Amino acid sequence: MLIAAVIVICVLLAVLAFLLPRLSRRPQRGVSKTFGTAGNTAGKAPGKLGRWLRKPFDKSNRAANKSAAQGRKARGKMPL
Repeated sequence: MLIAAVIVICVLLAVLAFLLPRLSRRPQRGVSKTFGTAGNTAGKAPGKLGRWLRKPFDKSNRAANKSAAQGRKARGKMPL
């Protein structure tokens, strides 16, 4: 379920960044803030368990930021 949600978020951010590059920054920040808060909460577990629980949120955040950046980059390469 979490994987499907992350995929949907990445696709939405990429499409939004391609269509409206400037307006896509705010949703991207919101997604980053959400994943960061969830990761911080999961990271409070003791020891290695905290690092293991935080890792999926960090990777999801990285994937969402990368997809938005790729959408903006693709928009920049348009001939129009």
